[in-house]
Amino acid sequence: MRTRHIIRPLPAQRGLALFALFFAPAAASPALAQNAAQSEAEAIVLRPLSFFKVNDLDFGDIIPSNAAGTVTIDPDGSRSRTGGVTLAGNSGEPARFAGLGSFNRQVNISLGSNTIWITGPGTRMRVRDFEIGSTPTAILSTSPTRFRITSPLGNYNFPVGGTLEVGANQTPGDYSGSFTITLNYL
Repeated sequence: MRTRHIIRPLPAQRGLALFALFFAPAAASPALAQNAAQSEAEAIVLRPLSFFKVNDLDFGDIIPSNAAGTVTIDPDGSRSRTGGVTLAGNSGEPARFAGLGSFNRQVNISLGSNTIWITGPGTRMRVRDFEIGSTPTAILSTSPTRFRITSPLGNYNFPVGGTLEVGANQTPGDYSGSFTITLNYL
């Protein structure tokens, strides 16, 4: 069996409700101007014998011309060019990786490929000559390069730069690709 409930306010209650609705906006106090901004907090808790990407390799903003050229990001973050490429602004940074091993442990680092192709709206561009920022710097390749972890805590980080080949009359736009770094703890 179903029951039906109908609630009808009494005439006095309806009048009081209309009175409250009419005067409520006028009675409200003015709000004070407030600004708020949000930010993020991050933390990475490392497990032993791990590593991760901190940031990507970014060649920055460039202006092509009718002549081919290159843009190089060194592991220290400096940026240079050759040929018909103009560097725009101060953007660009090496990739950065970090991890946790153990003091004095040896590590082999290698690339998945000695060159990669980045693609976008125009002809693809080649990235080559990946260089790791170590002491001394070294060109990374598919053949492992051996390093030793020198931090007493076992933590480490290293930048990786490279050289981008820009074609003559390269079509403007965003270009991207990926590369793989393999790290083996010995």
